[in-house]
Formats: sequence, C-alpha cells, structure tokens
Amino acid sequence: MSSATVETRTGHQNAIGWLWRHFRAFRRTRPFWGGLLAMIAGVPILYFPYAHLALGSVTIAMSTTAGAGSLLIGILMIILGITGWFQPAVRVFAGIATILLTLVSIPMSNLAGFGMALLPGLIGGGLLVSWAPLPEPEAAAENAVAENAVAENAVAESVAAEEPAAAEAPTAKLPAQAVPGEQAATADPGEAR
Repeated sequence: MSSATVETRTGHQNAIGWLWRHFRAFRRTRPFWGGLLAMIAGVPILYFPYAHLALGSVTIAMSTTAGAGSLLIGILMIILGITGWFQPAVRVFAGIATILLTLVSIPMSNLAGFGMALLPGLIGGGLLVSWAPLPEPEAAAENAVAENAVAENAVAESVAAEEPAAAEAPTAKLPAQAVPGEQAATADPGEAR
C-alpha cells in the first residue's frame, strides 16, 4: 500500500492530533519562526535593565537611564513578532522594524541584552522580511498551464521563424550525396580526358 492509496481520516482521532495538525497549518501559513525569534529577542532587552542579579551575597542592579527605552524596545519587538504571526501581510514592515530595533538596542539596552537579543533579533527580522506565502494549489496549477501555453507558443514561433530561413539557405549537394548517374553528368569535361 502506498501513501497515494491510504484512506484519509474523516474525523480526528484525538485532541492532540487535531491540535498538532492545526498548529502545523498555522505555522506553514505565516512567518512563524521569524515572529518567534523576534519575541525571544524582546525578552532579554526587557529583562536586564530592570533585573537585580545576585552573585553570592552581592546584588548587582542593572538599572540604567535607558530603562524606559529598553522597555519600549522590548515591548515593540514582542508586538512585532505577534504581528508577524497574525498579520502576515505586514511581515516586511515587521521584519525591518525588528532589525532596526535590534540595532538600536545595542547602545540603548546594555548591548542588546548582553548580546542575547542581538542574533535572535537580526535573524528573526530577516526571516520576517524574507518569508513568502505559498501559492494556492489552483492558482499554481493555472500558472503552470499558462506558462506551458506560453512556452509552446514561443517554440512554435521560433520553429516558424526558422523554416523560411532554412528554405532560403543554399542547398548544394556534396559529391557523396549525388546519384551515380548524375555524378558522370556533372563531372568536369576536362577531367574526363
């Protein structure tokens, strides 16, 4: 039995399978990984300016004057990631804004969350910008038929254009192509002597 002959399931067997199929369809129809990386990049930018890290008995406060800027940048990056998920039409804007906010966060937010937001932010923004939806199956089939028709027309036109050129070309027969009776008639009279 091949995969082409397997019967399709009419109903869902369990809730986990149903959720997984819908999550897979959700993930394939939008820039999922770009949005996820943009949201992940926003978390360290939000966290470190307001964190109080404890190293043993020493408490390190990272509060800076750029705390409000870090808060704004982090929240915007999370919002842009969610926007990429739920509004794929604005994915290019969300990607470019994510890249710019990541670069702005380097001087504004403790070197982009000590570098932990730099790579996810740049990669996520690039994925948001570069994602493109798959064409609809019917539209893809119609495009393929139209492309085949255009290709066939182009081939027919090029063949039609070559035929007159072939008819106008000189067609002298080579000696090996001549019929034996014609060979003596076309021979040079000076050679026969």
